[in-house]
Amino acid sequence: MARLTVDHIEETDGAVRIRLGDVPVDLSGPIAELALRQVAVRRSHAVLAQTDSPWLFPGGQPGRPISVWAMGERLRKFGIRLAETCSTALFQLATELPAAVLARTLGIDITVAVKWQRAAADWATYAADASRRLSDQN
Repeated sequence: MARLTVDHIEETDGAVRIRLGDVPVDLSGPIAELALRQVAVRRSHAVLAQTDSPWLFPGGQPGRPISVWAMGERLRKFGIRLAETCSTALFQLATELPAAVLARTLGIDITVAVKWQRAAADWATYAADASRRLSDQN
């Protein structure tokens, strides 16, 4: 995320998309608005005004993107915990995509994608069982 440039955000025919790979992904509602606002008024720590940097999130050093640490700090201030969020997103993707697509999309080895799918399936089974037990108690 820290290495995204303004060119990763596309607005055509009223649709806002982010290009993270070969196929742009549609952004909707408030997320689309936030992406467009970030492109329009991105600021770096080195320059407290708008910058002409190509980076979507300019860093403290002119011409460089925000550091991973600084990006993490920004997200933590909003209550976003990176490890938890990443795991949740991977679990969700693993339940929705075939392992081959997951591996290619994320740039991970197929064996890792298969392990994520197994873990997601195990978790889904556990969650369903736990939910069933709770409803039986009530």
